[in-house]
Amino acid sequence: MLPRPIDVHDTADERLRRDGQRYTANRRALVDAMREADRPITVLELIEGTTGMPQSSAYRNLSVLEDAGVVRRLVTADDTARFELAEDLTGHHHHHLICEVCGTVTDIDVPHELEEGVSSFSSSIASSHGFQIEHHRLDLIGICPACSNAAR
Repeated sequence: MLPRPIDVHDTADERLRRDGQRYTANRRALVDAMREADRPITVLELIEGTTGMPQSSAYRNLSVLEDAGVVRRLVTADDTARFELAEDLTGHHHHHLICEVCGTVTDIDVPHELEEGVSSFSSSIASSHGFQIEHHRLDLIGICPACSNAAR
């Protein structure tokens, strides 16, 4: 029997309730905006994707969603936080290309062989240090094509 697909809203609601929080309309709107995005996005981009949400409310709700494990925050070279849904909600394990000039983040998938290599390496390092790994991420930092072309 195949596992039941994850319902993002049901799971978000469960996680928030576990933390003593409610899944409000504003939190649902933020989750929907992140579902629609094809990459981690800034608070300003999230606000543009929702109607009538003040910036202070967006930050407050994102903090609650992050604490509940619904979203993940990435802080890039330009010190701007970007947000995406937690991987276990999307079912899509991925990594990132991060531009150290403009801070743009692009989701990337890596070949299965590399993923296995990272897992093997991580397990070996963890074992030698008595560490328990929960998950991993691989961020490749450099200069995006737009910034590279602008410097020419």
